[in-house]
Amino acid sequence: MATQLYFHQSCVEHDPGRGHPECPERLRAVMQALETEPFADLQRLEAPEIDLAEVETNHGHDYVKTIMDNVPTEGRVYLDPDTSMSPKSAEAARRAAGAACSAVDAVLAGAARNAFCAVRPPGHHAEASQAMGFCLFNTVAIAARHARKTAGIEKVAVVDFDVHHGNGTQHSFQNDADLFYASSHQWPAYPGTGRVQDTGVADNICNLPLSPGEGTDAFRRGYRDRVLPALRKFNPDFLIISAGFDAHARDPLASLMLTTEDFVWVTVELLRIARDCCEDRVVSCLEGGYDLNALAESAAGHVRALMTR
Repeated sequence: MATQLYFHQSCVEHDPGRGHPECPERLRAVMQALETEPFADLQRLEAPEIDLAEVETNHGHDYVKTIMDNVPTEGRVYLDPDTSMSPKSAEAARRAAGAACSAVDAVLAGAARNAFCAVRPPGHHAEASQAMGFCLFNTVAIAARHARKTAGIEKVAVVDFDVHHGNGTQHSFQNDADLFYASSHQWPAYPGTGRVQDTGVADNICNLPLSPGEGTDAFRRGYRDRVLPALRKFNPDFLIISAGFDAHARDPLASLMLTTEDFVWVTVELLRIARDCCEDRVVSCLEGGYDLNALAESAAGHVRALMTR
């Protein structure tokens, strides 16, 4: 079985505007890195456009209708000062969620070893009824609910190493004991959520705030001491990764000091737990990362770890 790679051109065509950090060049940089010889064995698939009924399992009909009704035919519509839609944005968000759900199905069917969804816009800030932080639909939350439709999949975990806390994922998971969310993130930083004290209804939320300037030692120690034991205790049937690479030392939007090797390390550690707990069932979805070279290097290291697990 191969590692699958999901992508669609509409995810490049989502255009937040000139000078916006969540730019189309991000995905071009990732895909260019994954077109080199070490990634020749990736199984490349087109991200399908998800049925809106699937999106509504996490967001609700009224919110989804509002998003779809406000897609512009030209120019941009702003949902908040940082989050906008261009004519291709809704399709891109639907294909991002479609990629994640299709990847879940492929891994569960044994058609893929694991999968990486090279998609945008990111999703982890999108709450049930609010777009924010560059995010329209919460891709990983939709995929987690999709996974639970499969017999034998009751408990799904999301681990998020984006530098910003995934408030939307925590919001979707915190009252469901069979959904687990762990996040390492800079504190203080946008969106101002992700306290250690937030533990969910059944210790199913695990937050690892890191101070500005902290790097490899604090990150790896926090995962060894808190995140990985909490994930193992939860014992998921499926693992989804919110793979943001903006905790890299070169990223302009935050000030953690991680290296490309740190993202490889945490990927390997997560895969070890997936091997022990959930039969290697892993799907990863791109979130943030705004220095193009650091993003491309880190995403490539992450995918290479998925391929060689």
